[in-house]
Amino acid sequence: MGPLVPDVIGNELNFIVALFVGVAFGFILEQAGFSTSKKLVGLFYGYDFTVLRVFFTAGLVAMMGVIAFDHWGLIDMNLVYINPTFLWSALVGGMIMGLGFVVGGFCPGTSVCAAAIGKIDAMIFIVGSFFGVLIFAEGYPLFENLYKAAPWGNVRIFNSLGMSQSLFAFLLTAGALGAFWITTLIENKINGKPNPEFSSKRLYIGLTGVALIFALSAFAMPEKRQALLAEAADAAFVQNYQAESMDCDELAFSLIDKDKNLELIDLRPKKEFDSLMLPNSIHMELENLFDKSAHNLLTVKHKRYLFLGENEIDGKKGAVLARELGYNQVFYLKGGLQTFRKNILNFSAPNVPEGVKISDTDRFRSEAVVELPQLIKEYKAKMSSAGATQAKPKRVIGGC
Repeated sequence: MGPLVPDVIGNELNFIVALFVGVAFGFILEQAGFSTSKKLVGLFYGYDFTVLRVFFTAGLVAMMGVIAFDHWGLIDMNLVYINPTFLWSALVGGMIMGLGFVVGGFCPGTSVCAAAIGKIDAMIFIVGSFFGVLIFAEGYPLFENLYKAAPWGNVRIFNSLGMSQSLFAFLLTAGALGAFWITTLIENKINGKPNPEFSSKRLYIGLTGVALIFALSAFAMPEKRQALLAEAADAAFVQNYQAESMDCDELAFSLIDKDKNLELIDLRPKKEFDSLMLPNSIHMELENLFDKSAHNLLTVKHKRYLFLGENEIDGKKGAVLARELGYNQVFYLKGGLQTFRKNILNFSAPNVPEGVKISDTDRFRSEAVVELPQLIKEYKAKMSSAGATQAKPKRVIGGC
């Protein structure tokens, strides 16, 4: 999950890279004609849809890039901040933005681009933007109720529509291609002549075909969370997966020895976890392994992580998922907690003839069955008083 700008020199490197990215972005905007208000407002009058094509294309490329990076594990979507949606402020703000765009001939970004090459009208537009920001900031108490009305949270469209990420990506790309064709026809009708950039229908059809293939590739790159959870749900895959294990006696010894380097991650339902809470254990669900809190927990040096389930396969699912996410030193409990309960917590020493020594294993279990219940009781009391029985995911706030 590495950043594209590794912190090898210092955090200041991000600002240097941001400077070059900003210069490149401004150059592309200017070359695309976005420093000219006539081209920008052409969208509203129907004679030039360059704005729609450029921003739609940029959005589609960014969308497919995020899907690919997420699928290949190059980006952690839990660290990507999604701006919360407030419905009414979005609608009112969109109307104000659109009105300002058509009247002033610029949007905030393109106005800076035009001002950089000396456009006076763009400079005046920027001054007006500052006045707008000032009015909103000073009048915020009056606008606050509208600003926070109808909060939808950090939503994603495909989740709201109840469809997969891949299907939404394909439909959005198909919709964009349809918009490109329709707006080209509108341009031709308004201008009375075909756009020379799209005079070749074969080229346009070919580009459309390439774009559709590009969109179909989204189905070959399912969301990483979805793909990995599907693997963890496949019993055959989990059963055949080569993962390290720990047996009940080794776990019992570590607990009695109070091994601080062993962390237990209990995947059972919360009610079952509360009824039997082993020392140094936390409750977690499989989905929580994708959260930032799990990342912080599973990347501590010199720690070992043992996944517990009522049976062996449930615990192994957690170990398999953790391994697939790139975490090391993860184990699962052989036989699960049902075996641990039978062989350790409910152990009953066998009857042996007088003078015959019991095995080392039986001797250890005879001691463990006495010591462990007390340790479990103490740990449960400690966690209940601290209220820290579950790793709760936290969303990282940031972004623009």
